[in-house]
Amino acid sequence: MPVKIVSLILIFLLPFLAATSMAAVDDDNEIIVVLGLFKDRAVIRIGDQQRILRVGEKSPDGVKLIEADSEKAVLEFRGKRDTYFLGRHVSRHFKKAEIKGEANIWPVNGMYMVGGTINGHPVKFMVDTGATWISMNSQHAKRIGLDYRVSGKRSSVSTASGVAQVFVLNLDRVRVGDIELYHVEAAILEGNSPTEILLGMSFLDRVEIQRKGQMMTLKKKW
Repeated sequence: MPVKIVSLILIFLLPFLAATSMAAVDDDNEIIVVLGLFKDRAVIRIGDQQRILRVGEKSPDGVKLIEADSEKAVLEFRGKRDTYFLGRHVSRHFKKAEIKGEANIWPVNGMYMVGGTINGHPVKFMVDTGATWISMNSQHAKRIGLDYRVSGKRSSVSTASGVAQVFVLNLDRVRVGDIELYHVEAAILEGNSPTEILLGMSFLDRVEIQRKGQMMTLKKKW
């Protein structure tokens, strides 16, 4: 596909992308915003300038894309590199950005998807106010390194297919955007369901949920 067509498609998709990562990048306190992450390319805004960078390319502002995939990007500026995860506001930069304790989430195909971490492992969440806990399937749990059969307590939940057995355990820490909570309950279902990791009420009950148009904002309560 020609580069011009790819660029037009990426620009068209910007309003629907699920998350952003932000950090101050110079002495004038300009902000770099990662608007979209793709395989070997990223869509970023530096100050009021929007750029589409491929791996190895450097913007006129001096920001270079080192690597990128659907979950993270590595950017280099003035010889320093930082990793950006979707939905995470990075603050360890050349001029420290204020941590606001919030996450802004935009819908993708009607679903609110946001990047985050569980016990330090990058994951992608789907916000689900109908889920009692953070919920995931056994493959998700194994990838994160959760020994749920040993540390989890057996319980049961009602699903579209009937009653399912789950293992309920406490996650040490869960991060979404600038919000990090500790000791968050999660449920692991054996098999392939749910296909996405659900950000349920065990996390959402501990934050404030606000809406402005299509954007959902999660804010830390304290």
